Amino acid sequence: MRRWMEDLEARHGLDNLTDRSRQLVLGSFGLLMVLLIWSGLSMQAGDNPLTPILVRILPLVLFLPSILGRRPRGHAWLAFVSLLYFTQGVMVATLPGQGLLGGLEAISALGLFTGCMFYARFRSRQMRGDSHP
Repeated sequence: MRRWMEDLEARHGLDNLTDRSRQLVLGSFGLLMVLLIWSGLSMQAGDNPLTPILVRILPLVLFLPSILGRRPRGHAWLAFVSLLYFTQGVMVATLPGQGLLGGLEAISALGLFTGCMFYARFRSRQMRGDSHP
């Protein structure tokens, strides 16, 4: 795996890979937020209809400073949190009539995980100023 990553970095360049992985993070983060808000609107939670939305998106919102600040460590932590959303998406996909929504949530969470892990690697190497160990 290490050799494959080093070959990838040599072929495409560290700056290009960092930019592409950031685009994946931003796109999948935005899509996941939209899906969570959409599914939260369909839930009933007593007096306050915003509670399901806030509970679902708050963990992601807490990572906005790391995303906007382009911090590799924050992206690595966000990758782990995105696995919870992947699990939730798979569980929602098994509910009757929720297959599309759950599938999209799982796919966007998987995209977020992948983008964050690649970004954390490429950006940290970029900040160190090297392309090979």
